[in-house]
Amino acid sequence: MATPKDLPQDIGSFIRDLRQTAKISLRQLADKAGVSNPYLSQIERGLRKPSAEVLQQIASALRVSTPAMYLRAGLLDGEGQQGVLAAIAVDPDLSIAQKQSLSQIYETFRNENARHAPQPSASETGAPEPGAPETSQDSEEPK
Repeated sequence: MATPKDLPQDIGSFIRDLRQTAKISLRQLADKAGVSNPYLSQIERGLRKPSAEVLQQIASALRVSTPAMYLRAGLLDGEGQQGVLAAIAVDPDLSIAQKQSLSQIYETFRNENARHAPQPSASETGAPEPGAPETSQDSEEPK
């Protein structure tokens, strides 16, 4: 399983491979995608993690599907369901600065929750806890 630190390098090498397969230079891709040449170089080398919006621009420039790019970057789950970050990126009512802020806040919350996540109890896993009384929901009889 890729960790968040691994994702930028993974997506960067994926982008580089697509670019080289398409036989276009880094500068040409940067121009087509509307990003700076140094920024694209940093993405390819795994030094920067691109936003969903930048990934969409790169996917369009490389003529690959945006969901494929999002999946590779970890913004979509295995079933192709759009993640929160991808939804933020494609929201036309938000400015770029607002999208970046929301994405950063969301990631901060997720990281914080992951650090402080309690271990699931028996009731959360569906197993009855020993000596626990039945809840009204469990013992309710049809009317």
